[in-house]
Parts: sequence; C-alpha cells; structure tokens
Amino acid sequence: SNLITLKLHLLVFIFVLSACALKCYECIPDLSGSCAQTTKACPSNTQCASVRIASYAGGSKLVDIKGKSCAAAEECVQASINFGGAQTLITSKCCTSDLCNSQDAPEGSISSPNGKKCFQCVGNDCTQTLNCNGNEDHCISSAKGQKVTVKGCASKLICSSTQSPQITGITAAEISCCQGDLCNTVGRLLFVTTLISLVLFS
Repeated sequence: SNLITLKLHLLVFIFVLSACALKCYECIPDLSGSCAQTTKACPSNTQCASVRIASYAGGSKLVDIKGKSCAAAEECVQASINFGGAQTLITSKCCTSDLCNSQDAPEGSISSPNGKKCFQCVGNDCTQTLNCNGNEDHCISSAKGQKVTVKGCASKLICSSTQSPQITGITAAEISCCQGDLCNTVGRLLFVTTLISLVLFS
C-alpha cells in the first residue's frame, strides 16, 4: 500500500512538473536566415523569446536574422556592437505565457551617444576615436592571430565570458574587451575567446 501511495505521489509530481513547463515557439535560423517554426517545452526558470540580429554598414541593412526559443531572463536584453562604419543590433522580446513568442522581435534602432569613447580602426589607422551608443559600455578589439582587425564599442552581453549560446557573436575571431574610455589598446586588453558569426541558438 505504501508502494502504491508512493507511485501515485510520483505520478502527481511528474504531472505537475509537465503542466508547469512553459511551451514556446522555436525557430532556429539556418545560414540563409530562414527557419521552420516548431513548439518546445522549455526548462524551468526560462521565458519564451524572440530574437533579432540586424547588421548595418554605411546606413544600409546587410543582415536581418530572426529566431525564437527559450531564454533565461539575463538573455532578454538589447545589445549592440559598433565598429563605426558597421554596427550590429541584437534585440530580444521575452514573455512568460505558453506560446507567447509568436511575433518577431522588433527591429532595433541605433541609440544616441552615451558619452563613452573607444578607439576604432579606419583602414590601417586604429587611433581614431568612436562615440559609443546606448548601452555600449565596453571597448573591444577583434584580432586574428597577432593582427588587430577592428576596434569599437560593445554592450556588456557581447563581452560577457558567460555569454549565452543564443548569441555567439559577430566574427570568427578573438574578441578583447575592456572598460574605461579609450582602453582598447593592444597592451591593456582582457582577452575573451568568443566565436562571432551571427548565429542564433547554436
């Protein structure tokens, strides 16, 4: 009788857990940016999310990728990476009811300058200064081997060493981040190894 009671309690516990699991739309884009939408039971302590990554250069939009999945609360933020001539905006929209992420995340907009300055590269000259925008609170350099290729500003999420797998970055290179105005000089950087390839939900 005790075994039957234990089995009943276990069944009720499993039913309650499954009933509480949040169901979200999942849409993981391929290299072309398209995806097939499905539904997914999300882990506890996550939300439903729609994410959008848009890249701009010279005022023209080059990339616009949309995806959907489950996300932790700390992933539900706006972030950007700014190299001066090129900028990438990451916009997420999160919600907490079943299948609430049916809509695409809104397109981000380039924010106004926040007062922070970082070095940027114009051609081979990496001593030019760049005004950071919005929540871009870090200076970055992207390097391949010993050669620094680009410098600019980035939001904390881009630089975080605990960066979510949903946002793996913007160029297959080594990214160096630092805080403080004009701190992104070669000798003073904290190296953070990151894959950056505009891939959502890898």
